[in-house]
Amino acid sequence: MATLPDGTIKDSATAGTPVNLADHIGQAIDHPNPCQNKWYDESPFSYFRTYHRLGEVLQDFWQWPARLFVVEPLGETGNWSPRHYRYRLLTHQIRVVEEIDAWQALGPTGRDVAKLLAEDLPGHASQWARDYDADPKSMEHRIRFWRLTGAEECNSGMNAEMWVGPFARDARCSAALQTVRRRAIDTALDRTRAEGASHGAQHYAVRRAENLVSAVLIGDRMGEYNLRPLRGTDLDPAPATV
Repeated sequence: MATLPDGTIKDSATAGTPVNLADHIGQAIDHPNPCQNKWYDESPFSYFRTYHRLGEVLQDFWQWPARLFVVEPLGETGNWSPRHYRYRLLTHQIRVVEEIDAWQALGPTGRDVAKLLAEDLPGHASQWARDYDADPKSMEHRIRFWRLTGAEECNSGMNAEMWVGPFARDARCSAALQTVRRRAIDTALDRTRAEGASHGAQHYAVRRAENLVSAVLIGDRMGEYNLRPLRGTDLDPAPATV
């Protein structure tokens, strides 16, 4: 289960009945206000939502950074639909087994994804915005070419972007992908707005951030043919020559 940075289950805090997993390592926890009709949302927090795919544990949470706990469902369990919610198990009682590294919620490459979001992406966003604002007309031409034109060694940007979702589903990390994309967007916008970048530069930095974090997250599954346009290296201005 994913929690807020203080260890509290987000929905439990929203409902006014906070449950902190960090305070109950090795202990069983009963739900403070379980639903009477299983498994209906009778309140903002009607049951514990557990997951058995690490890359999907951020579903319905959609926040990063987070903390991650291994829990054991106890007693009766349920699921709204084994077809549509096959990674989810609902219960009114859990045992908190241990806390594990939160980056594991971001899939096999999660350590690299977490580092990108925390350390590298703000600087990248600043540089992308500066590149755009230095020559908007030239950059727009380069973006159109990147978006629509592929080559023998790499796909077009538009087609590469279309493949990200299917690859994430195959890797069982769709929730991780959506979460890190949101975080990447927020990071790029916060940095470029603070630096007074133009709207065009902000939009460009956001797209680069989304694509780069996607490339890192599914980089162990997607080939270079699609990874190269997602990384966007062909969009970077050529270094100045002396």
